[in-house]
Amino acid sequence: MTILLDVQDLHAFYGKSHVLHGVNLQVHDKEIVSLLGRNGVGRSTTVKAIMGQVQTQGSIRFKSEQIAGLKAYQVAYKGIGYVPENRDIFPTLTVEQNLLLGEKSGRDKSLPSRWSIDDMYQMFPRLRERRNTMAGVMSGGEQQMLTLCRTLMGDPDLIMIDEPTEGLAPMIVQLVADYLEELRRRGISVLLVEQKLAIALQISQRVYVMGHGSIVFEGTPEELMANTKIRQEWLEV
Repeated sequence: MTILLDVQDLHAFYGKSHVLHGVNLQVHDKEIVSLLGRNGVGRSTTVKAIMGQVQTQGSIRFKSEQIAGLKAYQVAYKGIGYVPENRDIFPTLTVEQNLLLGEKSGRDKSLPSRWSIDDMYQMFPRLRERRNTMAGVMSGGEQQMLTLCRTLMGDPDLIMIDEPTEGLAPMIVQLVADYLEELRRRGISVLLVEQKLAIALQISQRVYVMGHGSIVFEGTPEELMANTKIRQEWLEV
């Protein structure tokens, strides 16, 4: 399989605080990879580091090009989308205005995009119903749908999603899982930071487990389920 994202010996810092300690991970083309671990081990920092939002050392290659040291907007233009845990919708804009803001400015309109607003509305009919509603009055689940869709409007090749099911009802959690599998079918790779082990194991081709700012396990969902020691030490409460 083609390596889309290749992270090697990644260290990250918040001021003098050393958070990531030599993280190595890869995401292949058309693959869902989950980054698992307890809160505070560095999962969110890893995706922020890839996105150019924190101070780093090490190698981050995307489509064989070194992107370490680029600013976040430059990383986005290379083809990486990022859905943060806090969603970051524009509350005083409508659903449709939020979606339009996700389009890349200056994009060559002669080149087809994989996604349109109609695609978003087809996948999430609730957004069509609320297209003229201010985003700030929507439920948490609706805001999560909107954030995911707004990121897709930038037509990324890889989308990194931080805790997309946090605080959502079980029915919406499964909807998000189905949505992520649809992304892969459409040729988009996913790096998923997720607390819910069942969802991650259901949709991922490979998983990484983090502990204390380092990768402590890499393998398939089946290999993780067979590794009781890793699950007990690094995942289970």
